[in-house]
This record gives sequence, C-alpha cells and structure tokens, in this order.
Amino acid sequence: MALCFGLTGVRYAMAERWEMAVGCVILAGVLDGLDGRIARLLRGESRFGAELDSLSDAIAFGVTPALIIYLWSLQYMPKFGWVVALAHALMCVLRLARFNAAIDMDVQPHKSAGFLTGVPAPSGAGLAFVPLYCWFVTDLPFFRQWYVVAPWTAFIAFLMISNIATFSWKALRIRRSIRLEVIAVAGLLAALLLTVPWMTLLAISLLYIGLIPFGIASYRKIRIAGIAN
Repeated sequence: MALCFGLTGVRYAMAERWEMAVGCVILAGVLDGLDGRIARLLRGESRFGAELDSLSDAIAFGVTPALIIYLWSLQYMPKFGWVVALAHALMCVLRLARFNAAIDMDVQPHKSAGFLTGVPAPSGAGLAFVPLYCWFVTDLPFFRQWYVVAPWTAFIAFLMISNIATFSWKALRIRRSIRLEVIAVAGLLAALLLTVPWMTLLAISLLYIGLIPFGIASYRKIRIAGIAN
C-alpha cells in the first residue's frame, strides 16, 4: 500500500495536482511507520518483509519525491536540474542499501545507543518537500524557484547518506507519569494535520532539522561516557 500510494504521487504530479502528490507520499510514510508493528503483532516478521519494505521505500521516498520535485521546480534549472533530482533518489537508495547491509552486523554503535545513522528515507522525503510546504502556505513564487529548491534538495540528500547520529522515535520510552499528556499532544497534532496540514508539516520538518545538532551532541556524550566506563 505504501508503494502504491507513493507511486500514485507521480501521477498527481504529472497532472500538476501538487497537494495530492505530496499527500500521497506523506500517507505512504504513515503506512511505512505501521507495517513493522503490524507484522510483529501478527508474528509475520521475515527477511522477505524487510526486503519488500526497503524496495517500497526506495520507490515511495526516493523515486517519487525526486520526480515530484523535478516536475514542480527543478525542470526549470539549466542543465543540472535532473542531476539534483537524481541525487535525492540515489542517496535514498544508498541509505536503504546501507541499512539492509547492517541488519546482520553485530556492532552497530548508533543503533545500540538508540540512534539512527543519518536521516531515514521517509523523513528525507518529508524534509525534501519543505519548499512545497512553504509554497502551499504562502503561495509565494519564490519558494518554487530552482535556486531555492536545488540547494535544499541536495542538502537533504546529503543528510540521508551522512553518518551523523539522529534521534530514533522507536527508541523513545515514555514515562507513565506523562502518558496522558503525550496522548493529548498526539491528538492535537492529528487535529492540526487535518486542519492545517501544510503548516503543521512545515513546523514538524523545521523542528526535526533543529533537533539534528542535539542528536549529534547527545550521541557524542553517550559515546564519551561509554569510552570512559
């Protein structure tokens, strides 16, 4: 389903229905966050499922965002627009290949400390759409210009393939004393996504980018403490 929704985003992009195109990729991201949990609940975990998940991610979060961004903006960039779009797809696939190769490795410093290596593919796709979110919210042509979109796309592509430590929400452990508050915040977030989706996604994306330096610093502290011990 995630693969189908993601690829359907290309269809809407070809028809210049940009909000529907981006919405399909975001929905694919939601489904991608659920599939592992559903598999564990059904006790249907397998290496086949892991490979299928990565193939789906490569299309939904690598190929589709690259094509959407190219059709929306980068096609107007002289000579190198397609190269920048390819960079997003390529870095996404390389990141997924690195992830699959590391599954059977005994030593994974970032994962053992509760962090991810680089920005995951669904987050990379969501972050790559930040210029689109800004355009949806403000309707300013500035955010559609290739000289704005190209550097941002290249930056997100670099984050996906980088070795920096980023926070993993799967490693988050919520204390019992604040669980009601967390549920309330999640409910409000869902309401905001339904009411003002693009502004909410923009805020989430900026918050995620802002947390990256803190993730790097937190992992460094854990690593130093581990070496000291």
